[in-house]
Amino acid sequence: MPSKRSVPGVKPYNSAAGGWGALRATAIAVREQMELSEAPLLLYRTNKPAGFDCPGCAWPDKAHTSTFQFCENGAKAVTWEATKKRVTPEFFGRHTVAELLGWTDHDLEDEGRLTHPMAYDAASDTYQPVEWDEAFARIGAVLRALPSANAAEFYTSGRASNEAAFLYQLFAREYGTNNFPDCSNMCHEATSQGLPKSIGIGKGTVSLDDFDHCEMIIAIGHNPGTNHPRMMGTLHEVSRRGVPIIVFNPLKERALERFTDPQNPVEMASMGSTPIASSYYQVKVGGDAAALKGICKALLALNALDHGFIAEHTNGFAAFAADLAATGWAEIEAASGLGRAALESVAAAYAKSNATIVSYGMGVTQHSKGTATVQQIANLLLLRGNFGKPGAGICPLRGHSNVQGDRTVGINEKPGDALLEGIEKRFGFAPPRAHGHDAVAAMQAIVAGESKVLVALGGNLAVAMPDPEQCFAAMRKLDLAVHIATKLNRSHLLIGKESILLPCLGRTELDVQATGVQSITVEDSMTMVHASAGKLPPASEHLRSEPAIVAGMAKATLPGSKVDWAGLVADYDLIRNDIEAVFPDFKDYNERIRVPGGFRLPLPPTERVWKTDSGKAEFLVLAGVEIDPPVSAAAPFRLTTIRSHDQYNTTIYGLDDRYRGVFGRRDVVFMNRDDLAAQGLEHGDVVDIEAVLPQTARRLSGFTVIAYDIAAGSVAAYYPEANVLVPLDYFDAQSGTPSYKSVPVKISRAAA
Repeated sequence: MPSKRSVPGVKPYNSAAGGWGALRATAIAVREQMELSEAPLLLYRTNKPAGFDCPGCAWPDKAHTSTFQFCENGAKAVTWEATKKRVTPEFFGRHTVAELLGWTDHDLEDEGRLTHPMAYDAASDTYQPVEWDEAFARIGAVLRALPSANAAEFYTSGRASNEAAFLYQLFAREYGTNNFPDCSNMCHEATSQGLPKSIGIGKGTVSLDDFDHCEMIIAIGHNPGTNHPRMMGTLHEVSRRGVPIIVFNPLKERALERFTDPQNPVEMASMGSTPIASSYYQVKVGGDAAALKGICKALLALNALDHGFIAEHTNGFAAFAADLAATGWAEIEAASGLGRAALESVAAAYAKSNATIVSYGMGVTQHSKGTATVQQIANLLLLRGNFGKPGAGICPLRGHSNVQGDRTVGINEKPGDALLEGIEKRFGFAPPRAHGHDAVAAMQAIVAGESKVLVALGGNLAVAMPDPEQCFAAMRKLDLAVHIATKLNRSHLLIGKESILLPCLGRTELDVQATGVQSITVEDSMTMVHASAGKLPPASEHLRSEPAIVAGMAKATLPGSKVDWAGLVADYDLIRNDIEAVFPDFKDYNERIRVPGGFRLPLPPTERVWKTDSGKAEFLVLAGVEIDPPVSAAAPFRLTTIRSHDQYNTTIYGLDDRYRGVFGRRDVVFMNRDDLAAQGLEHGDVVDIEAVLPQTARRLSGFTVIAYDIAAGSVAAYYPEANVLVPLDYFDAQSGTPSYKSVPVKISRAAA
């Protein structure tokens, strides 16, 4: 029951997800950011064949038949980029960097679009305008002066297009390094590293059509209403045709309980909604692997296996079955927080389904053994042959448009021989072969003083990373930081010897080069590649496209380059020709992106072809059931970081988290009511949260504790505020993904 104690900024939200609340939020976003006359047409063009791809989540588009192809948070992403607000040289003249560092992350980005290239001036502690050619010359001079190319880090945000990402990796490799820290290192790297060993490819295997044919969905560790909201339309359709949707998630999330489709006139008129989860299991934070092993163990007991598929297409089943037999129910129940009967019930339902999809998000991947947990999901699907048939497969939910595409076209610190040989054959230079740095390794190298330059193609790296105290200090040690961005953020203010801001076009804007208007391409989370073309006039005449900026840096850094940078930027078709030459899966690239909806890249598991060492799908054993350091008397709770509904990655659109009932604040920690009572605490108390790990003690002070429907033993706080509790060297060894969702903590009443 809700507490009777009033807490400022906290009040129950009793409506369904979506519905009129979503429409009101969309209207507010439009009113605050855009010219009202431009908004309707701009939003109509979102996710349309002749329009632009939403800069938000990577959920695919279906048929393009309805009037609008965007959601509430997609509208926020679009209007946030297409805002009428501007950050001009005059703005920087009025505000020193020291002053701006005192602003909130929301207020920094809410100032609007960057309009001019800027360089930091130490004498005035301000950013000052700089000409593009001078900015490129300064960048090139510093890069050429480094003692080793490996002293530079080339970071990529998932918002970059395929064309920009391909040129970026080409530039860095001709320069001489494979240092490619990437935003995927912090989210789905467990997928990219884990699934190739299981099924031969580090991507999902389902299409949107599979959701029309599935007989069951198991959803693990994700909150689609906030983080991939266009998925809600798909789940709404699946639920309404009577398909069971079984949810495993520590928190009760409104969008997984019930949803009102804003494009359903009957639901909107009647104030009705559709239930989403047919069963909702509140697994402990870090208990997913144990729950999966429990379902698999129960399935074996039922003998509800696809024996023919296992015999023909898999390897390692005997060892996997032996491990399940040796795993006791008591340890499964203790680690998962779920009873044996509940897990056996899921197994029985799964046994009846002839086509099952398992979807999962960062609640699975951002753990100390996130890679192994992803592999347990693959194991569950393999047991009943749920690959290579309609309505079945694995569905990792990438949270950022084109984070998957960036990796496909070469943003990879561990390049394979095929990629390197393709580059050498096409461009005539031998790229480096030594593995480079992922995001954690890059920041560790900056901390150690080994890396001296950071070039960031988008993103807010220092804020996204764990351990802000260490990361912020490290950024200030750099010889040069280059930030290619649409808006100002905190990473831009962590000044080293030299810092340069290069403002770029956004997805919504016209990109005109020497041969005319250009389109870029992106890959969604279901491996569909399609074109995107903005329509708005650029926010400033001084903006350049991301490909043009990358080419400008490359020409200034590599005077003897073998790449025709100017020619490629003049016509993006030529970039796509080069991508096709290096990656044969992009055959007939330019022709196929001109077909509405684009094309799908090959996915061998959908043909029951396995690109593993054995030539078969692999059952992979996870020893035991614990995927995180165990809780203890000294640290009785496990903390997970979460995003609010007014947030996209590190971008804070506002201070509300409507569905969880939090308004105007982010300094809260969600906690089970019984756990509160056991600690002698009440809803609304101010507490301190302390991480209990072998590394240096970490504390988050003065947070308000909120009684919430969350699994016992689990607590949650917002990212990035809670990143202070996560050490930089606390990560999944297999993937390098920081363990944002697995921090053992103790919670105590704050000192008066």
